[in-house]
Amino acid sequence: MKKILLATPTMHGEEQQYIQEAFDTNWIAPLGPNVDMFENEIASYAGVSAAAALSSGTAALHLATILAGVKENDIVFIPSLTFAASVNPVRYEKAVPVFIDSERDTWNMNPAALRKAFEKYPNPAAVMAVHLYGISAEMDEICRICKEHQVPLIEDAAESLGTTYKGKMTGTFGDYGIYSFNGNKIITTSGGGILVAKKEEDVERARFLSRQARDPARHYQHSTIGYNYRMSNIVAGIGRGQMLHINDHIERKQRIYHQYKEAFSDIAEIEMNPLNVNGVDNNWLSCITVSPDSRVNPVQIMDALAEADIETRPIWKPMHLQPVFKDHDFIQVEEGLSVSEDIFNRGLCLPSDIKNTEEDMKRIIQIVRQQFGA
Repeated sequence: MKKILLATPTMHGEEQQYIQEAFDTNWIAPLGPNVDMFENEIASYAGVSAAAALSSGTAALHLATILAGVKENDIVFIPSLTFAASVNPVRYEKAVPVFIDSERDTWNMNPAALRKAFEKYPNPAAVMAVHLYGISAEMDEICRICKEHQVPLIEDAAESLGTTYKGKMTGTFGDYGIYSFNGNKIITTSGGGILVAKKEEDVERARFLSRQARDPARHYQHSTIGYNYRMSNIVAGIGRGQMLHINDHIERKQRIYHQYKEAFSDIAEIEMNPLNVNGVDNNWLSCITVSPDSRVNPVQIMDALAEADIETRPIWKPMHLQPVFKDHDFIQVEEGLSVSEDIFNRGLCLPSDIKNTEEDMKRIIQIVRQQFGA
């Protein structure tokens, strides 16, 4: 029986044309026409003036952290319910993450908890918002808080390219925003990321740092530490071919979400991950939570699907529960069990590959329903 995976790349053919062009013109190294055009295409799509194509979303977050002025021992507010790649660049700079709990309406950073964090730590170096699973955070309130405290805002929009909040693209609200093109994202370059910023000079600075920070001298001269973070011309060619289909990818992801939602609508114990009512989400991954009083738990569902060769994933384990970050502070509003831990305990990610057939979807849905006797 066919193995069903969580989310895999979907190629269309145009990608190969751009790759072949890179080979034919010998533009194999980092930089080249595909890189320039891919940056322009992403900037145009997101509605910003400039973008810097980089080797990964993590590289983009690292440069955003540097551009925001984060230094050793500085505090950075980061949502706890996210992937470790959101936090690691902060630690690269030896800064101190303080984790913020989620709000239930979107699973993203709770603005009330963020305000509470400012009361305890009045002078953080930056705030990082994450748009979890392609669902927008409440950007109006988060931006308002950052503006009140005159603190830079970094947006980790790795999972949310194409998601809008009140008509504006996620990744473009903050001083710096990043997107990921890892193999399982809404579009892929096999591996890669991009940085956008409010100021064009910040994008140019990111490009400079990503090319080993070589000064404009005839000889090799360096006045600051640089990084080998530039995207290759071949990888950018894959991205250009993918961008031709991004709207179709998003529409298919949205159909998958709503198909699950309808299929489980008669099972009171299942709830889909919430969408942001103030925007249009790309539904990168469709997730469910199981009610606390259910006789079925997420592990049982994942095990049943695994027996049928169907891949699932747990919800991200909150950062404040990770061994590597166990000594870092965590700010929550609700008493007792945190929202992020509750979501982690009760949730799982369902297969959300846009190549899933109707038969694939029926298999997944049937097995989930069977666990609840439906």
